[in-house]
Amino acid sequence: MALAISLFFFQFWRKSHERLFALLALIFALLSIERSVLAFVPAGHESRHLIFLVRLLAFVLLIVGIVDKNRGQPRRFGPRPR
Repeated sequence: MALAISLFFFQFWRKSHERLFALLALIFALLSIERSVLAFVPAGHESRHLIFLVRLLAFVLLIVGIVDKNRGQPRRFGPRPR
């Protein structure tokens, strides 16, 4: 499902060229890869925890994308310019 969501966001990015959509497509692609690899690694495997670093990277990218999207917008609740 994450790969299907990734393809939807990629399609939205192609139409709008919005950076957030490209980042969301990348995030969901990473999550689909992480889940696919995790399904084939045995539960007792010693490097299993390293796979979760991909998920951590995806969530960090999500935070970066949200901050980037909101950074350029003007503040609504500030003093009005005269």
